[in-house]
Formats: sequence, C-alpha cells, structure tokens
Amino acid sequence: MIGVIDTEGDCAKWTFPADPGAVRAARTAVRDRLAAWNLDGLADIAALLVSELVTNALRHATGPIGVRLVRPEAVDGVLLVEVSDPLPDPPRERVAALEDESGRGLQLVAHAARRWGTRPGATGKTVWFELSVPG
Repeated sequence: MIGVIDTEGDCAKWTFPADPGAVRAARTAVRDRLAAWNLDGLADIAALLVSELVTNALRHATGPIGVRLVRPEAVDGVLLVEVSDPLPDPPRERVAALEDESGRGLQLVAHAARRWGTRPGATGKTVWFELSVPG
C-alpha cells in the first residue's frame, strides 16, 4: 500500500501501487474499514467487487490505484465504493465466453451493485458502485 490517505469518519481512501499485491491489500483495507463501521454484512460483496475493479485497473493501467469508501450523509442506507486509475478509457462491459478466464468483472459489479458507473477524473477515471446498507 502506498498509504492510507484518510480513514476518518464516513470516508476512507487508500492508494495502492500498480502491482499484484494491490488486490489483496485493497480487499483487506475494505474489510477492515467496513468492520470498523459495523458493516460486516457488506464486507464479502464489497471486497469481491473491489477485487474485480482493482484487477481490471492492474491489467490496463500502469499508475497508482485509488480506492475510496463513502457513507454519504445525504443518501441513507448506501455505501459508495470507488476505484480510480490513471487510464482515461472507461471500462467496457462484455460477455465472456465460457472458456474465457477473464471478462466477467463488470458483469459481476452490474449484477451485485445497486447502481454503478464511471466518471472521468482530472487524470484517469473512476469506476464506482453503490451497495445497499442493511437497515
């Protein structure tokens, strides 16, 4: 991990180097923060989806990967998760063939998340998704 940028209150951000260890480190950071927020029930799905997006970033980008968790005050019952990388090209959801070893990450995000999308950044892009927080 390059470093924890902020883990106070209702927002947590990390930056990871573009190397294979980033996937495990991001999963662990997400699980630990959700446990601290008493959102253990979201840990498995959030860690899985973050793993998929960080893996995508590793395959296509060469710079640092950002991960951010937000519990927005304005939207009750939602956890926002963002994964950023320096590549400006938005990801494309595709249908993987049965024998393909990759290509299912965005489908998984689309099916498991309440909503998801992408947005350009000053440099690169952010892929985000929302999970419903159990009441």
